Amino acid sequence: MPVHGLTPILLCLLPFWIIPTPSSSHPQLSQCRLIQRTALCNNAKLSSVPTGLPRNIEELQLNYNHMQTLQDNSLLLYPSLNSLSLACNNLEKLESNTFQDSKWLVSLNLANNNLYLGYQETSQAFKELTGLRGLDLSENKLDDEMAATLLQNLTSVEYLNLSGNLLQRLDETSFRDLHQLKELDLQRNIIFEIDGAFDSNPKLQRLNLAFNDLPCLTDFHMTQLVVLNASHNFIDWFISRQDLNDTFQLETLDLSDNTLLFFPFLPNHSHLRNLYLSHNSLRFYERLADNATFPNSTTTVEFYNLKKYKSNVTTQLWDDGLHGDISSLEILDLRGNQVEYFPQGFIQKMPALSRLRMCTNCLESLNLTSEQFSGSLYELDVSNNRLNQIVADEGTLSTLGNLTYFNLSLNDLAWLPSRLFSSLPSLRSVDLSYNKIDICHPEEAEISTDTVSACVDWRNAVSLGQLYLKGCNIELIPSSAFTGLSLTHLELSDNTGLVVQQSIQSLSETLQHLGLGHTHTQDLDFSGFKRLKFLNISRNSLAHLPPSLLNLDLKVLDLRDNILSTIPQGLANALAPKLHVVFLTGNPFNCCQTEWFRTFETTKTINMVGQSDIECEDPVRTQRLLHLDSSVCLDKSGESIFWYILLFVPICISFMGISVIVFLTFKPTILQKSIKKKCLKPTSY
Repeated sequence: MPVHGLTPILLCLLPFWIIPTPSSSHPQLSQCRLIQRTALCNNAKLSSVPTGLPRNIEELQLNYNHMQTLQDNSLLLYPSLNSLSLACNNLEKLESNTFQDSKWLVSLNLANNNLYLGYQETSQAFKELTGLRGLDLSENKLDDEMAATLLQNLTSVEYLNLSGNLLQRLDETSFRDLHQLKELDLQRNIIFEIDGAFDSNPKLQRLNLAFNDLPCLTDFHMTQLVVLNASHNFIDWFISRQDLNDTFQLETLDLSDNTLLFFPFLPNHSHLRNLYLSHNSLRFYERLADNATFPNSTTTVEFYNLKKYKSNVTTQLWDDGLHGDISSLEILDLRGNQVEYFPQGFIQKMPALSRLRMCTNCLESLNLTSEQFSGSLYELDVSNNRLNQIVADEGTLSTLGNLTYFNLSLNDLAWLPSRLFSSLPSLRSVDLSYNKIDICHPEEAEISTDTVSACVDWRNAVSLGQLYLKGCNIELIPSSAFTGLSLTHLELSDNTGLVVQQSIQSLSETLQHLGLGHTHTQDLDFSGFKRLKFLNISRNSLAHLPPSLLNLDLKVLDLRDNILSTIPQGLANALAPKLHVVFLTGNPFNCCQTEWFRTFETTKTINMVGQSDIECEDPVRTQRLLHLDSSVCLDKSGESIFWYILLFVPICISFMGISVIVFLTFKPTILQKSIKKKCLKPTSY
């Protein structure tokens, strides 16, 4: 909990005051510190509440200690406490009179303990906390009955955390007494059913149900709720009560990472601004209502309720009204679904829409004219779909005056409206990566009158700052392709055989990020790019680094998968103080020329990504530079001793061979002389 009355800046300037109690009297307090009226006794190996603290402390932190029981007299010495934290102990229970003199306590943190062992006695202790507002019982292995018992009579609690427990089913008794509850965290339980659990909580505004086992959310009628997070469940249906005329206060609804098949049945009247539906199986079925196209299809669905007091519901699946009130929607996230098209009039229902995220769906066509996007649209992401067509007239494009980010990457686009990007005055970032779109020659673009084109003339997109053209099979960039632009990011990687020529020189004063990986670019002069911070020249078969890197103020350099044997020491010394991140794996470095590696390794500000995987080679083996055995290298020349061994061994073998041949050639003569000398001596008779 924050220290009341202190700004963060003042808090940082306050020195810690070691509690001036002699360690011989109170050996427990050697790790406690005081900041104003806050006592910090975290991770102090305490088995009980320390007794030598000032009586007027207001906040006491005892996290990460070894307490198992909080006894009746534990807090009697500190009647002014308003915040107590006992997280991450081995706490099993609180005795019934623990809080008998803690009438000012408003915040209690008991997270990550073992309260499931003594929850009944602990619940008796809680009854004394008539002014408690915040309670954290997360990670205590509590089941439904235990939690309900602990929460009895806590009528003042406004913030409750029960995450990471073993809750399975919530009903009307679960939070019956929490009439002031405003925020409830139930994430990471195993909840599979909710039946009237929040009917007694009329002030509840924020509810977190993420990472549970809920199969559906039906009859949603919590009109007061502002934020609902039900992501990472198994929800097939979200159905709000349609017969309510009240305006729902819901502003944020997160249903991402579920198993939704249909767009949620939203309230008829709401203030919904943020709708997150990513990573479901959602699609639209309006075309199934066309009996001419699908004569055997049905247009209705029936919901059966097993409880006698609720009637069955039959509804038209393709009724436009089922989308509910989305007129206030600003963010719609539909990433990772199966959307093939938008129902007629669907986009028009969202006049305030500013961000539409549609990546990884099944869109085949995007008609900006018929969809009638509003002028408030700021971000449009339709990447990784099946788009082969974009339709837009000049009138439509003129209304998209606020569109700033446009992502069309990973589609099947081969044609675009001729002046698509130049007609968007606020456009700052365009991603066309992995499409079949070329860069127009200026002469051809000026005389062309076609409404669609297989290339883009970028010179008129004067507001553009970031341009991504990875993997577009571009072979040649005209020298004046980017004239008049002030690009800060240009990504051209994965255009094999790209001829850049002088086209990027016009960007030397503004360019900060340049990607030329896997383009087979060689010997490019970077000396004019004084603002360049990120450079990717990986996978280009570079045998040496461009000397022009010396004068750059690079922060990120990607040199992966080239054929570098070393980095000149002078260049390493110049780069080391500037670089923050460098990629070097996949190069056949020389094990005896690794001074550059030691320079980078000793520079603490550099992160060598994959450092343990950087390898070098010598004539005998491949080694990891991090664990290099340099005994094979000569100190002064920096060359491997194996080269000298390999040079000396053939000479020795040749000499020995010649010697053997000579010996065998003259062997008979030598033997005869030796025999005569030793055996054929003259005798005396």
